[in-house]
Amino acid sequence: MRKLKLQVQLTLDGFMCGLYGEMDWMTLPWDDQLKSYVQKITDSVDCIVLGRKLAEKFIPYWASSPKGEDALGIKKMNETQKVVFTKTLVASEWANTILATGDLEEEITRLKNQTGRDLIAYGGVSFVSALVRHSLIDEFNLFINPTLIGRGQSICLELEANQTLWIKKATSFPCGIVALRYVLAKDF
Repeated sequence: MRKLKLQVQLTLDGFMCGLYGEMDWMTLPWDDQLKSYVQKITDSVDCIVLGRKLAEKFIPYWASSPKGEDALGIKKMNETQKVVFTKTLVASEWANTILATGDLEEEITRLKNQTGRDLIAYGGVSFVSALVRHSLIDEFNLFINPTLIGRGQSICLELEANQTLWIKKATSFPCGIVALRYVLAKDF
């Protein structure tokens, strides 16, 4: 069975973004060690899952081959199959992208049961919160930025019951980010 990995940046006080979606707190630029670490996470991935709100910004950003981004990263983002979870879109305008319009748990379970390599989820907050609530994430890759913002939006907004995680790895980088890799206790 394929694993669903989450890769998300958080503030030190646990927020994915500010109250109004602000993400100006992220530590930039990433150093080469951090880029290499992320590449190792994504090397085992052949499918990206996203919520519609993030997809509308994320996919066009990478398709534009943005300056300052690693060429290998651009290629990975553009050539990897993407599944966008939506209740409003009826067709995808993006290359290598299909839409998932059914029940989140059923759709993720179906993707996990397909042959292939692992899946990776990128935010938005409401999409990631739903994945967390339904215990669909097998591996949490949390990139903790050395920033406190006091108030914001958490990936645990919809959590209805405790989830116990086990730490698999903790790595600090010269740019100030600490990467934490956790798995659900049931998978340990």
